[in-house]
Amino acid sequence: MDMALNNSVNTSEIETIMNGLGARAKEAARHLASAPASQKNKALNIMAEKIEANLDLILTANQKDVQASKEAGKDEAFIDRLELNPDRIKAMANGLREIALLDDPVGKTLATWERPNGLEISRVQVPLGVIGIIYESRPNVTADAGGLCLKAGNAAILRGGSDSFHSSHAIEDALKAGLVAADLPEAAIQLVPTTDRQAVGEMLKGLNGTVDVIVPRGGKSLVGRVQTEARVPVFSHLEGICHIYVDQSAKAEMAEEIVLNAKLRRTGVCGAAETLLIDKAFPEEQTKSLLLALLEAGARIKADEHLQAFDERIEAVTEEDWDTEYLDSIISARLVDGVEDAIDHIAKHSSNHTESIIAENPFVIDAFFNKVDSAIVMHNASTQFADGGEFGMGAEIGIATGKMHARGPVGVDQLTSFKYIVRGSGQIRPA
Repeated sequence: MDMALNNSVNTSEIETIMNGLGARAKEAARHLASAPASQKNKALNIMAEKIEANLDLILTANQKDVQASKEAGKDEAFIDRLELNPDRIKAMANGLREIALLDDPVGKTLATWERPNGLEISRVQVPLGVIGIIYESRPNVTADAGGLCLKAGNAAILRGGSDSFHSSHAIEDALKAGLVAADLPEAAIQLVPTTDRQAVGEMLKGLNGTVDVIVPRGGKSLVGRVQTEARVPVFSHLEGICHIYVDQSAKAEMAEEIVLNAKLRRTGVCGAAETLLIDKAFPEEQTKSLLLALLEAGARIKADEHLQAFDERIEAVTEEDWDTEYLDSIISARLVDGVEDAIDHIAKHSSNHTESIIAENPFVIDAFFNKVDSAIVMHNASTQFADGGEFGMGAEIGIATGKMHARGPVGVDQLTSFKYIVRGSGQIRPA
């Protein structure tokens, strides 16, 4: 069957199509596992060139998706995640170049030791194999995920959202051109050729045992479905309910700049701050200044009665708000009785994604770092730095909040496993 653009595949054919993708990916992964770094880097750099060369084609495809989403009544945050422009496309290409510059993790010796009987044992980094990525509106994930999987020696099966169908396929064309030019199998990066939801179900089954890991990247309903139905390991986070705590020792000007950036730089990203906790010992005039700065910048504040008293525009917060990922210019806020109260609030309401403390007191900072159990914990920095590219990983395939294998930004190192190499000189195990 022609695997070109096809968003209306017959349902009866989907299982066959998906299992075919899995089989080809598995074969490609065997080849990639031993591909030298120079060959993978060549592919990544050519992919970047092709993305830039195809800028107009990608923008045209993206405008089809954006227009359809606007006609469907999607909100501004959704459109922002979906829409591409020349700067975002350039960033996509540069992300691939940055991945190429990263150290190749495959074959890296993690540890070595020798046993008393002379056996030499090494733990060596190896690819995971075939990675299935299921994502929604962000078309740039096509390049980020494909590039990261390739660098780590993995084959990728990408299932983009129906809203970004045309954009993702335009980007895939550039990625495949890079693979071909570097003499790597085209099946190393495959985009699912249908928007039918059954395709997701087939991926979650594991495609006849060919898929080693699933990474969902999208809204709560998507991630929840993946976590519930997947028969293979999952790297994911369900929500990004991120907190900022402003301690009494915080520098007021710094706190204001960080909070505004963390909430409003891009409201639709998972690292956007959703809850502001302010130490009741923080000077009252500075608390008022911080709240007014948020209001003047266009944020809605839903706060406790103490903070509501500062301005009539501040709305009453509800219990539900503390557990809400707004992905919008809304922030919940309350006064807390010092760092321990802030930590207690975070423990109760956090999604274990990212939390930040604005403070100068080293004892308060240490308490926050040691007691907050989230994948990313920050000091005097915006939560919007919760991103693999900002961590120097080149890009990320997503953020994982679980504690097994990968946690925080999932970059090339997190897309590998390891095996043991044992070298002997004739040793046998005694009876």
